[in-house]
Amino acid sequence: MNGNVISCEGHLNSTNDSSNSDPMSPSDRPVRVYADGIYDLFHFGHARSLEQAKKSFPNTYLLVGCCNDEITHKYKGKTVMTESERYESLHHCKWVDEVITDAPWVITQEFLDKHNIDYVAHDSLPYADASGAGKDVYEFVKKVGRFKETKRTDGISTSDIIMRIVKDYNQYVMRNLDRGYTRKELGVSFVKEKRLRVNMRLKKIQEKVKEQQEKVGEKIHTVAMHRNEWVENADRWVAGFLEMFEEGCHKMGTAIRDRIQEQLRGQQLRQLRQNGKGDDDDEEEEYYYDDDDYDDDEEYYDDEESYYKNDEKDAKGKK
Repeated sequence: MNGNVISCEGHLNSTNDSSNSDPMSPSDRPVRVYADGIYDLFHFGHARSLEQAKKSFPNTYLLVGCCNDEITHKYKGKTVMTESERYESLHHCKWVDEVITDAPWVITQEFLDKHNIDYVAHDSLPYADASGAGKDVYEFVKKVGRFKETKRTDGISTSDIIMRIVKDYNQYVMRNLDRGYTRKELGVSFVKEKRLRVNMRLKKIQEKVKEQQEKVGEKIHTVAMHRNEWVENADRWVAGFLEMFEEGCHKMGTAIRDRIQEQLRGQQLRQLRQNGKGDDDDEEEEYYYDDDDYDDDEEYYDDEESYYKNDEKDAKGKK
């Protein structure tokens, strides 16, 4: 099958820093390297393989062949993107210089000669020929030494992307329903639509519950992590409080003791003052007793005088 050609401007004279070289490669023009594939749901794994092909030689002109829908659906299966969409995706890849549409499923010498292809680039794994022409669609170019190996990118492929969609089919159906697609456009029955909506609501509730559980778990984990720190802080706080309490008690005890001593000294001073006043009273009492003695003497003299007077009265009476 002859392929149609779409030129990608801007890459005709591209060069790169690759040091790869081949004694069979032409030196007077860019080396024409061909890479082919289906390129459905074009992804970065495709882009990396084309980058490797482009950098196979210091001066490379990269031609990329893409099979049409008819041959692809016949030998590989249904594609997500149409052939025109797949062609357009390749046209916008910066590593591609030229896109060959309606590319053949199996490469032949006639095809290589028609497009002046020097080398064919692809990963080295045998690619089964579903058409029955051979065990490997690249068997011919490998035998003639015109095959350049590229490495696949692990973890990404069109099949993997489709598997993710199929695995989460209900979620993607709801995603599109929420974006305005009708159930008829999505090929979903009325009952299935209602069931999906109920399930999605339940799932949202479960997610909220799980989120709350995770938050509680995080808080518990935080408490467990900081438990020792909190215990140490609590020990320091208690020790500090006890130290301050002990210091306060000491100060209070000292103040009480000083107050008691002050009161005792005041009582002693009052007692001393009272004792001093008592001595003065004794002296006054002694002085008082002396006066009494003096009075007794006066009485004594008075009695004696009255005695003499009475004697005189008796004497006159006798006369």
